[in-house]
Order: sequence, then C-alpha cells, then structure tokens
Amino acid sequence: MSAEANIKLIWDFRGPDAEGLAVHHEKHLVQYRDRNGMIHSQTGSNELSPKHWVAWITVAENEMIATRDALRPHRGEKLI
Repeated sequence: MSAEANIKLIWDFRGPDAEGLAVHHEKHLVQYRDRNGMIHSQTGSNELSPKHWVAWITVAENEMIATRDALRPHRGEKLI
C-alpha cells in the first residue's frame, strides 16, 4: 500500500508589500489548519525574489479539494 501524496497549496504575493502580506496570510493558514484538525499539515512563507513572496500550506491529497474550495489558492504542487 503506498502512502498518500501531499499537496502544497500556494498563494503568490508580489510588490513592495509582498513579504508582509505573505507572512500575514500564513497566520490565517495556521488558523484554518488548527480549526480543521489538520495535524499533519505544515505552513510557511518564503521569499522567491525581493518582490515575490509565497504563503503555503501542505495538505493530504484527500483534503485537497475541500481546502482548495475553502481557501482558493493561486496554485498547487504535488509533493513527492
């Protein structure tokens, strides 16, 4: 039996306020994760370039559709 894949849902923030927006958005992702008992999910915010930051949450594949519909990420990546 293979392990279920994880999906990283990502929000992009660009411009001079990108860092602050991404860090703030991550706080809301933590709240969502905790409120929904997603104990294996991780969150983060990272700089891709000085004016491009991302906020993200990892979810189990079986949680992806509900999380995507609730939070409307800009994009997603399958984690291996």
